[in-house]
Amino acid sequence: MRRLAGSSALLFALAGLGVALVALPMLGLLLRTDWGDVLDDLRSPIVWPAIRLSLITTAITLVLALIVGTPLAWLLSRSQGRAGRWLRALLTVPIVLPPVVGGVALLLAYGRNGVVGAPIFEAFGLRLPFTPVAVVLAQLFVALPFYVLAVEGAMRSVDRRFDAVAATLGASPTRVFLRVALPLAAPGIVAGAALAWARALGEFGATITFAGNLTGRTQTAPLAVYVSLQSDPQAAIALSVTMLAVSVAVLGLLRGRWSG
Repeated sequence: MRRLAGSSALLFALAGLGVALVALPMLGLLLRTDWGDVLDDLRSPIVWPAIRLSLITTAITLVLALIVGTPLAWLLSRSQGRAGRWLRALLTVPIVLPPVVGGVALLLAYGRNGVVGAPIFEAFGLRLPFTPVAVVLAQLFVALPFYVLAVEGAMRSVDRRFDAVAATLGASPTRVFLRVALPLAAPGIVAGAALAWARALGEFGATITFAGNLTGRTQTAPLAVYVSLQSDPQAAIALSVTMLAVSVAVLGLLRGRWSG
């Protein structure tokens, strides 16, 4: 009995250490925040342009993820062969890829001499790196896999017999997707959208590598935190607390989805 109690105590101690490793940094952030001056700190010249850019670019990123990611998630949820498994693995790569490496890959793909960037520059004279378009591309690169995998899971749980019944009634695959799959997977789509938006909002490494850190042009909220930490720590703390609040709100939205 004493041995069992000792083992339980050890497990609780290790679990408590794990919680502390996650909670203490956030607690430190909250304790070091000057709550009386938070609004004044958020009025720093570097903060609002970064927040505005983040809100605009993440909204565009989310719309693009919905447009291209939802059909992709549906196709993956209905795929059975080896091609589907390899495509799913390919989409997972940005999740585990170091963000800076992702930025380098984006630069080599969409840069002036890149695989896609070179033809675009030659045809239209457009340079994608270090522009707001580059911010959106970086955010979409890291956020789209989260959206697709979340929505695929929701659509995979939809009984395929509904698809078969709709098809026997003469519905085309597009109509089945729009009238059957989307309504039934709506909660998963909402959860995936929230998760993708939060990931896009927090993107740092790929953005700074591919889009740069130009104030008012490509400097998003995470980049503003990094810069403000050197010159205006209180502004950096206030912006960090704001982003923490957004993250908690997103987790609140996803909680029902995760808990079933």
